[in-house]
Amino acid sequence: MAGRIMDKVQISPKILVVDDNPENLALARATLEGEGYLVCLAANGDEGIRVFETEKPDCVLLDVHMPPGPDGSVVCARIRSLPGGRETPVVFLTASRDVDTFDRALRAGADDFLTKPIRPTELVLRIQAALKLKRMSAELGEHYEIVRRQRDDLMRLQLQKERLSAFVVHDLKNPVNSMDLHAQLLLRNPELPARARDSVQRIRDEVRSLMRLVLNLLDISKSEEGELAPRFLDVDLDALVADLLDTHDLKARTAGVTLGRAINVGVLSADVDLLRRVLENLLDNALRHAPEKSEIRVTAIERENAIEIRVADKGPGISPEMRERIFERFVQVDAGYRTVSRLGRGLGLTFCKLAIEAHGGSIWVEPAEPGTIFCVSLPKRERPE
Repeated sequence: MAGRIMDKVQISPKILVVDDNPENLALARATLEGEGYLVCLAANGDEGIRVFETEKPDCVLLDVHMPPGPDGSVVCARIRSLPGGRETPVVFLTASRDVDTFDRALRAGADDFLTKPIRPTELVLRIQAALKLKRMSAELGEHYEIVRRQRDDLMRLQLQKERLSAFVVHDLKNPVNSMDLHAQLLLRNPELPARARDSVQRIRDEVRSLMRLVLNLLDISKSEEGELAPRFLDVDLDALVADLLDTHDLKARTAGVTLGRAINVGVLSADVDLLRRVLENLLDNALRHAPEKSEIRVTAIERENAIEIRVADKGPGISPEMRERIFERFVQVDAGYRTVSRLGRGLGLTFCKLAIEAHGGSIWVEPAEPGTIFCVSLPKRERPE
């Protein structure tokens, strides 16, 4: 009887994580143990090989760069030469998301490829896929190889697509800047008729929106690679908000909306460019949804440990279930709580979330009854010297 009970006991898969970054080790351990896996850790390549020999893991998560010891390629080759190493899936972890790194990982014997920073959901899915492919390898043989080649081809195409998109987005900056420059030259012409001046100003507003989209895409890409690092300086928040409201004045008047502010904060420490674009995105979002004869109001107050900025409009609002999803890529909420995917309108709020979190802050949505309030909290910091 006891034997039959023991036969039914399922042993959780064991995952070996090899990384020289203690934070990555801690995050991987917490994530995988939370999913029921057994986890063993190694802080460098040599230790990883020793732990593999003693623990016999079912899967290995292996960092590519671990100076000054052996890198992931060398460690993977040594693991493959050990008993059981050839059948054990190895998932490479790297900060470089490009086709060349992906191909080097495959040549080194990797079964999959995961980029830093570690995203818990993606980590779990990749480990699950690696273990499933291991079972398929044992059960289906050549079918496994077909599936694996198809997966690798799709991954390579995705990386090539990302590289092409990054090149295109980067190259858009020059023509967009040129359009803005020519619009400014026209606006400086004192003989320009009033109607033409309004049209050129609208063109410039749209050009600035396009440039903001380009910069949002670039910064989202930086954030995914862990390279979005704010440069903290003193920022006069009241002056910044006043300038933004002045910039958006024509667009607001065209929409029949008034702009107001109440900034009860002096100087704060932030990246002025990132903060400006966050507020521009929030104002642009409010202007798209605010009804005629209503007010969009920007306020700021000082909390005990944070500066809280709010952008409120009287639009149709956002349903409770959408208040988290609205910060996801390409998600837009229209009147009636309809959700649509639309490139160009669904990245601004994603950028806002990434930029504020890079500051160590948070962003969320509250109902205004009627309307919506986007709230930004930035932690107080020591003033730069």
